[in-house]
Amino acid sequence: MKVKRKIVEIDQERCDGCGQCVLSCAEGAIKIIDGKARLISDQYCDGLGACLGECPRDALRIIEREADEFDEQAVEKHLQSLTPHRPAAAEASPAGCPSAQARILAGQKNRSAPQAPAADAGQQSALAHWPVQIRLVQPTASFLKNADLLVAADCTTVAYPNFHRDLLAGKAVMIGCPKFDDAALYEEKFAQIFRSAGIKSVTVAVMEVPCCQGLPQIVKAGMERAGVSVPVEKVVVSAEGEIIRREKLAG
Repeated sequence: MKVKRKIVEIDQERCDGCGQCVLSCAEGAIKIIDGKARLISDQYCDGLGACLGECPRDALRIIEREADEFDEQAVEKHLQSLTPHRPAAAEASPAGCPSAQARILAGQKNRSAPQAPAADAGQQSALAHWPVQIRLVQPTASFLKNADLLVAADCTTVAYPNFHRDLLAGKAVMIGCPKFDDAALYEEKFAQIFRSAGIKSVTVAVMEVPCCQGLPQIVKAGMERAGVSVPVEKVVVSAEGEIIRREKLAG
């Protein structure tokens, strides 16, 4: 069914076929055809514009027009049809970003039951899935279903030495930078997740610096747009690598 909505438009005269937009589209909606980037199906494009900032030729923009509705199930089938396990084919003709393909990592399938800390726990990965970047995670990803979600400013993963053991264990995770990334895109992504995934709780990990403090607000705004309420805890990490504050924001 066609509706009037936001969708990407590609200026074929400006496009030089570099493929950067293909790599940034988590839905695989863009493909290089005859040396130009083209939208292969309206139903694959969510209209959020994650691809816009990656184009060196300024050939992409978001417009409103009559288009097929965005179809998450069609996107899932489409992504499964791509062949990320064949890197040569992906390099020769980009058809979607292999990094966007959701997968549960071997040995980490029971993410709901974190193990007791061991002597070398700081060296053990608690990551249970891929991808982790907010831009790349699909709202319908299986690892988000009924999950306890950790949303982390990417610097916290470097600053806090026990990130995996103390914050990540037993949780699905999404990371990003509230200063450099697209806040509006993030809000809509979280709104979609909160509408469909049944998230049980959210932990937002940020650095103590002012530019990090927008991340909890982005998460809460997404929750408000979805019309749901789940417990949210904010964890603040110092540049010296210590947790200096925990506070409940909701729930």
